[in-house]
Amino acid sequence: MTLTRPVAVLVLVALAALIPLLGPSTALHGTGEASVPGVGGIALLRTVLFAALCVPIGELFVDRLARSVSGTATGRPAVPRSWSPPAAAAGFLAALGLASVVATGNLVPDGLSDIDVGGLYASRDGKLALLEVNAFLVAGLCAVSRRPATQLWPLAAVVVAEALRAHPATEHAPLTGSGLTLVHLTCAALWTGGLLHALRTLRLWRCRYGTEAGAALLGLYARVAAVLLAVITATGVWSSLRRMPPETVLGQLTATAYGRVLLAKVLLVAAVAALALWARRRLRRAADPLTACAPARAEVVALGLVVAVSGLLTALPVPIRW
Repeated sequence: MTLTRPVAVLVLVALAALIPLLGPSTALHGTGEASVPGVGGIALLRTVLFAALCVPIGELFVDRLARSVSGTATGRPAVPRSWSPPAAAAGFLAALGLASVVATGNLVPDGLSDIDVGGLYASRDGKLALLEVNAFLVAGLCAVSRRPATQLWPLAAVVVAEALRAHPATEHAPLTGSGLTLVHLTCAALWTGGLLHALRTLRLWRCRYGTEAGAALLGLYARVAAVLLAVITATGVWSSLRRMPPETVLGQLTATAYGRVLLAKVLLVAAVAALALWARRRLRRAADPLTACAPARAEVVALGLVVAVSGLLTALPVPIRW
C-alpha cells in the first residue's frame, strides 16, 4: 500500500506531462498554422510553473480555513508536511527555462552561448521573465523560513507577471485582459492547490480529530470552491470572447489549434464541476461525509489535467491578431 500511492502519482504525473509534449502536433494538425519552435518544451515548462503556483497558494488557503474549524487542537491545528519548498524549486527551474527562451529571442537555445542574459533587461517580456525567476527564488526562501506565510507576496508577483505577459501592450485593451487573467489564475490556483492540500489534511485529521472536523474543513472548502468556479467560468468566457469574437467561436473551436485546446479545457472543467457536485452531494447526504473524498480525488486528477492543458494553451499561437 505504501508503494502503490507514490507509483500511482508518478504515473499520473508522467501522463500529464504527455499533454504539453505531444499536444501541439495534434492540435496544429490540419489547421495550416505554423508551430512555434520548441512549443512542446515551452508548454511543459508553463505547466510546471502553473503547478508550482497552485501548490503553495492552496496550502496557504486551506491552512487558513483549518484554523477556523472547531474540534481541532487548541492553537494551530495539525497540517501535513508542506510541499511549498519543492514546488518553489520546480517553479524556479521552470521560470529559468522560460527566461532562457526569452533571452534567445523566443527560440530554444542550443547552448549557453546563445543566451543573452543582459538582453532580458531590454524587453518587457525579459523583465517579466526575470521577475518570475526571482519571485520563485524568494518564495522558496520564505517557505523554509519561520514565517512561510510571507511567500504569498512573491507568489502574487508571479501571478501579476503572468497576467501582464499574457497580454502584450499591442493587444486591444491589454489592462482588461491582464485583469481577467489575474483573477482567473488566482482563483484556479486556490481551487486546484486548495483541494489537493485539503485532501492531504483530511487524511491526517481522520486519525487525530475524527470525521466531524474533517467534514467541516471539506465543507468550508466546498463553499469557497463554488464561488471560485463561478468566477473562473465568468473570467474564462470573457477572456475567450476577447480573443475569439462570438461570430467566429464555433469555427475557431475546431479550425484553430488554440480553439481545439480551449474546447478540451472546457470539457475537462465541465467534468471537474460534475465531480465537485458529486462530492458536495456526498458530503451533505452520505452517512459518512468523508466518502466525498473519493470523487474529490478524481477531481484533483482532472484538475491536474486542466493545468497541463492550460500550459499547452499558453504556448500555442493566438488565432486572432490584434
